[in-house]
Order: sequence, then C-alpha cells, then structure tokens
Amino acid sequence: MERPTTTGLSRLLLSLAFLGLSGCVDTEQVFVDRPLFEDPPTGAQGFLGYSDQDEKLPVCGNCHIGQHADWRVTGHASAWTTLQESGGAQEFCEGCHTVGANGNLVVDENVGYAATTDPRYEDVQCEACHGPGLDHVTNPDLEASQPLASILVGADLTSGCGECHSGTHHPFLDEWAQSRHGDAGNAGFREREGCRNCHGARGVFEAWGVNTEYLEKDGTDPIGITCAVCHDPHNAENEHQLRFPIDVPEVDVNLCMKCHQRRAVPDPTSSRGPHSPQGPLLLGENVGWEPPNFVYSDVLIRGTHGTEANTRLCATCHVNSMEITDPLTGDFVFSATGHLFKPIPCLDAQGVPTAAEECDITERSFVSCTTSGCHGDETAARSAYLTATGRIANLVDELNALLAQVPASEFSTTDEVFTVAEGAKFNAGLGAITSSAVHNPFLTEALMTASIEAVESEYGLAPVSNVSLQNLLSDALN
Repeated sequence: MERPTTTGLSRLLLSLAFLGLSGCVDTEQVFVDRPLFEDPPTGAQGFLGYSDQDEKLPVCGNCHIGQHADWRVTGHASAWTTLQESGGAQEFCEGCHTVGANGNLVVDENVGYAATTDPRYEDVQCEACHGPGLDHVTNPDLEASQPLASILVGADLTSGCGECHSGTHHPFLDEWAQSRHGDAGNAGFREREGCRNCHGARGVFEAWGVNTEYLEKDGTDPIGITCAVCHDPHNAENEHQLRFPIDVPEVDVNLCMKCHQRRAVPDPTSSRGPHSPQGPLLLGENVGWEPPNFVYSDVLIRGTHGTEANTRLCATCHVNSMEITDPLTGDFVFSATGHLFKPIPCLDAQGVPTAAEECDITERSFVSCTTSGCHGDETAARSAYLTATGRIANLVDELNALLAQVPASEFSTTDEVFTVAEGAKFNAGLGAITSSAVHNPFLTEALMTASIEAVESEYGLAPVSNVSLQNLLSDALN
C-alpha cells in the first residue's frame, strides 16, 4: 500500500478487515501517515492556527494535550466569540482576539489572521503568545525551534500580555507599570537571596513550585512581578486564571498572602521590625509580639476586613475595578482595572486613579470600601479610616515615648526570648504601618494598648500625658 507524503505527519493505525472463504476475519495492521496540519497560507508567515476549529483544537494541541485541555476553558479560547457578541465588534479589535503578532516577539503586524482573515486563526490560541509554530512542528527535536513565550511585559508594548491588555478600556499593563509590582526601582531585590522569593519572577516560581518553561528562564537579568507570576496563561482553575485562589483565608494558600506575610512576628535572628505582615494581620493570627497576659480572640478581630463577610479578602480593596465617566456629560473616560493595587488611590482631575502616594484625603477614592458592602458610602468609609488611623497613631506615639525611657541595654539582647522593650518596639513598628489601621484596626489597637501597659509595668514607668508625650518624642528625635 502506497503511503502518502505530507508536510506534518503523525502515525495513524488503520485496521483493515478481510473476509476469508471460511467466514473468519483476519486483521492486518497497517500504519499510514496522515497530515497533522494543513500547510498555512504564505501570508500567515508560519502561524498554524487551528487544525480543527469546531473542536477548538490548535495544531499545537495535537501534542501538548495537557496544556490544550486547560487552555480550552480559558477566556482566550472564546475570544473571537466574545468580541462578536459584545455589540461593539470592530475591525481594529480583531488583532487582540485572533492569532497574529500581538503577544509574541513577531514584529510584522501583517501575519496570521491579519494577513489572511482565515477562521483557523480566530481566538487567542497558543501561538498568540508563543509565536509561529511551523518551524517547531516540522523540526520538533530541534531545540532552537521551540517557540517559548516571554513573561516580560513593558510599557513599550513590543511583546507579552500588555500588547492587548492595555489602553483606556482595559489598562492592565498601564496600571501595573505604575504599581509596586511593576516598579523598576525594586530591581535590586529581584535576585537577592532572601528577597527573590517574592520580588523576582524566578524566585517566586521556585518558591511556588511552578516549573513552567519560558524564554527568560535560564537568563540572568532580573525579572519583576509580571503578569505570568500571578496569572497562569493555561489554567482557569481559579478566577481570572490566577495561580492560587484569593478567597481562601490561609496565608500559605491565598495568592496575595503567599508573599505578604513576611516577618509578621518578631524574628530572634533579626533586629528589624515587621516587613510585610498584612496577610496574618488581616486574618488576626500569628502576628505581632504577644504582650504578657494578652490573649488573641475572636472579639479582637470581629468586624474587620478579614472576616467571612469579605470573601475576596485582599483583592476586594486592592484589585478593585471601576468605570470613570465625565460627571457633566456622562461620557466614558477610563476603565480602571485595580492593577495599581491601591485600595484608596489618589485621583486626578478627571477622577482617574493614579499611582501618587501623597494627596489630600478628599482626593482619594473610597469606592472599594463601598463595593465590598462593608461601608454604606464613601463618606462613612473615609470617616472610619480617619478615626482608626488617628487612634492608632496616637497609641504608637505614646508607646514610642515610653520606649524612649527604657535603657538601651533592653534592646540589645541576643536571647531568643524577646524582652518586653524589644517586643513592644516590634508592635510599635506594626502599628506605624499605616495600612495596619485598615487591615485589622481592632487587633492593632489591642496590641498597642497591651504593649503600653506591659512597658509601664515592666519598667515602672508612669503613663505619658499629652504634654510629656510631646517632650519625650522631641527628645527622642533630637
């Protein structure tokens, strides 16, 4: 039997049955090569697209079965239909809902769907991120032909997620680039031992057991917290394709808390204070120095942002999306995605959230506090914020004023057991983090109060009056 020759081949087992004169059936097994894919149009420039559009089977999926099965249930697999059913489909949108140059390292825009309008390139398939696959399927054993995707994203929009996930209607990249996650100023921590497990992509993947292959995996240039660190391009097990859930109140499981939990309790080997205690503080567990006779209880954390009423926990406030319209005309202005990761961001003149650190309290948005259902309106949320931060700031000042009277020797012990002064100093640092008054105001205030009482009792100090408080703080600063 003559075997056909094709460009891309797979082995197909055919069973041919022949009826004998005796009525018995003899089976002869014949291997026949069949095309794995149809040659792509010349204009597509090596992009393969679907081998079976109805089954949502990209050519890549014939071999990469696991990745294909995961990808099929993501939003990328239905990107074309989503666009057509949106009511606003236009030709300039198609580049981000099909296979082409967006998302990978190809520079020529006239490739894939843009060059052919062939339905085989509809949806955001494998090649949208990995680049054209023709060289790889024709030379699968050639390492240089493997089209690895890049996990880099940048404001230049030359590759990666940001080529599509940007702009006024979905400015994920635009906001991320201004955030602490995208801040190039943190580059020094990305490969530093002890820091890289949270500040750099390679370290995070190692810490989380993520063995994914990507273009920069074996490189040496530091990589920050890019989209692919938090989002899994192939998997939709968690909402928004996050690598870990955001609604589980466990510091080792919750996506945000896997990093935001460092040095939440005093470290006997370090004289430094709290580093990123937000997760444990939000949940009201394993946080702060425990003063003598202090008992953690549900009473202390009742009504805070870490309770069951706030199912999305950190993300409720820190990844809060909202649409901004012109208050006079009602016209669309901007669709914030929450990827500044600021819960009460400063607003510009149009009401668009910014990365600014300092602004008047009246220029901040408290919308995230209302959409969560915790506060009736922004005014109530702002009032609660000012009350909590004010009360705790006063307690921190009082505690620091007392600590200024404690002998220096009480802060230099090398024992694993902290002195009262060392523990109280740690708690003062915890209270001084402005967000502590929001993440858990009741527990933070209780720790401050108990620490003040412990220092007064341990060192025989009198309570600090308002007048002496100012004098003591002034002396300490001088």
